[in-house]
Amino acid sequence: MTNNRKTVTEDDLHAYVDDRLDEARKAEVELWLRDNPDATAEVRQWQAQAAALKTMFSAYATPREGDDELLKPAGSAGSSLPQWRKAALLAASLVLFLSGAAAGVFGGHLLGGPAPLESAGGLESLPGQSKTAFLVYASEKRHPVEVGADQEAHLVAWLGKRLDYRLVAPDLKPQGFSLVGGRLLPVNGKAGAMLMYEDTAGKRLTVLLGKNPENRETSFRFESANALETFYWIDGTIGYAVTGELSRERLQAVAEECYRQFES
Repeated sequence: MTNNRKTVTEDDLHAYVDDRLDEARKAEVELWLRDNPDATAEVRQWQAQAAALKTMFSAYATPREGDDELLKPAGSAGSSLPQWRKAALLAASLVLFLSGAAAGVFGGHLLGGPAPLESAGGLESLPGQSKTAFLVYASEKRHPVEVGADQEAHLVAWLGKRLDYRLVAPDLKPQGFSLVGGRLLPVNGKAGAMLMYEDTAGKRLTVLLGKNPENRETSFRFESANALETFYWIDGTIGYAVTGELSRERLQAVAEECYRQFES
């Protein structure tokens, strides 16, 4: 990162990732990030980690009244904790939460009880996984994909075989996007695929595909998180999600074209 840390601190960046800045300060941080690519890459990683944790454990997290009190040491009511102390307490609470969540997920298998519901791996988790993939790979300059667009035939054959699905890479040139390439990655614990596209201004979007054999319903949905927009749907045994830092209207046009070509 650059020496401009005196204008934007690491606390500011964490608050930005957690969406805890007011609009004026958020705009200042975003302006600063444009001039600090190393910091931007780090923020992307933090956002990806946060999205992955949220996706993985969202089905098991149930907020309760008084949870905030767990972060306050005895006798500290009304006092202001130093930032490092707050971070330590939050980290400790996260460890406890993840331990409990893991016990909830795997405990049934270990004890021979019934398996948990599959809601964490269904339609609701698809946009979170798509956003995580976008945040991790769309900002990569040298290795955003495993197989480039110059090997498109090999790419779709390879990924289609892993998904057991007749995969095509949608032609999005009329929408202003060209194929960058794609990669294999896990979706709902199974082999999934990600295709990446880029416009002439360097803006990227990703198309995520994953197996979802328990769902036969076609359902278009939309989810927004900060500047990221995602359209997602499940048709037959495959779930799809299109994610990008684009206007909702433009991304919807891309998603509709993807749907048309995937179904043709």
